[in-house]
Amino acid sequence: MKINIKHVAKNKRNWSLYRLSKELNLPQQTVYSWANGRTQPSYENMDKLCRILGCKIGELFEAELEDKNESN
Repeated sequence: MKINIKHVAKNKRNWSLYRLSKELNLPQQTVYSWANGRTQPSYENMDKLCRILGCKIGELFEAELEDKNESN
């Protein structure tokens, strides 16, 4: 299942994926890979994402559902 990191980062912090990668201290390619659904973050990185973005894990998945509902 794809997580919508880009949507949450933009809405919660007004950050780009590039900025998020810097805040996470991870390679930009890693964060883009998560955002594009090619890979999934580890539990440790998912925890970091939630702490840095100020969200719950469910919000990362709900954002995807909201985007789909808005396009219908």
